[in-house]
Amino acid sequence: MKTNISILAEIPEELHESLKTYLDSHPDWDQDRVFTSALSLFLLQNGNSATPDASRCYRQAARVYLESLFRHTA
Repeated sequence: MKTNISILAEIPEELHESLKTYLDSHPDWDQDRVFTSALSLFLLQNGNSATPDASRCYRQAARVYLESLFRHTA
């Protein structure tokens, strides 16, 4: 089952402007897709797979990351 969780986060104004510029020039991306991709990549880069649970979480983050990168809008 796929569950979505809403996150409210404050980001620096400079980052917000960069995000707006990126989204304006990449209409197939939206804010949710960018944040999903960025968060899953962060977890992949900073996680470990030393235990069975951590390994499962790592694989799930990898799946979410790849799905966010290769999702195509109809």
